[in-house]
Amino acid sequence: MAVIENVTKQKLAAGELSLGLGVRIARGVEIAKVAKVCGYDWLFIDMEHSPLSLETVADISLAGLDAGCTPIVRASSHLHHHASRPLDAGAQGVVVPHVNSAEEARRVVDQCLYPPIGHRSLAGGAAILEYESLPMAEATKVINKNLLVVVMLESPEAIANADEIAAVEGVDVLLIGTNDLCAEMGISGQYDHDDVVAAYDATVSACRNNGKWAGMGGIYDDLAAKYIKMGVRMVLGGSDLSYLMAAAKGRAGALHGIDL
Repeated sequence: MAVIENVTKQKLAAGELSLGLGVRIARGVEIAKVAKVCGYDWLFIDMEHSPLSLETVADISLAGLDAGCTPIVRASSHLHHHASRPLDAGAQGVVVPHVNSAEEARRVVDQCLYPPIGHRSLAGGAAILEYESLPMAEATKVINKNLLVVVMLESPEAIANADEIAAVEGVDVLLIGTNDLCAEMGISGQYDHDDVVAAYDATVSACRNNGKWAGMGGIYDDLAAKYIKMGVRMVLGGSDLSYLMAAAKGRAGALHGIDL
């Protein structure tokens, strides 16, 4: 059977660190190969905080499949087609923001996974099956196995419900959106605050209790090591925009610093 396996899900299952590159400004398919050769396992293709079109997302997703860099799309809302259409277009996972309860997590699963786990509408011609025509019962089983369902916890309410959210069948990762969480807590930018540490501890514990994985976004300095050592395994390392800005500023500074 032709199937493009989800390398990120495999690394997580092996207990390894899985590193993602955020895609916000890239429009070319080259970003998938760039991410792969630079040591990233997955693309965080952002449809919440970027003007990326579905057509561009589809192109980058297909390039990610070919490059062996898992294409994962952050949906812009909880609407079912904001998850199902990127998946039909080739994504191997979806990140849904602002999930606060187990009920919301179940709706996410319903939108992303085929029966009997979810209620996603059936579609043929799946890119992750190399467009091979398989009996539908077999195709849905294989696709479900190779999809990664990620819910973002971005409020104190979500953290309080972490154990119940992690218990939802079909959810794979609970990823803390640290920036929004800090804002909701009234401690914007204080990523090492005791309340943030407690939130990560609660989320990692909830994941361990339920056989799921903990993820992290929003922390891009040395503090990341603290939460990784606590048990976070799916880590957003940064975005194309932040890397471009850092490299460009560094190079400009070096050149401007030359004595004439």
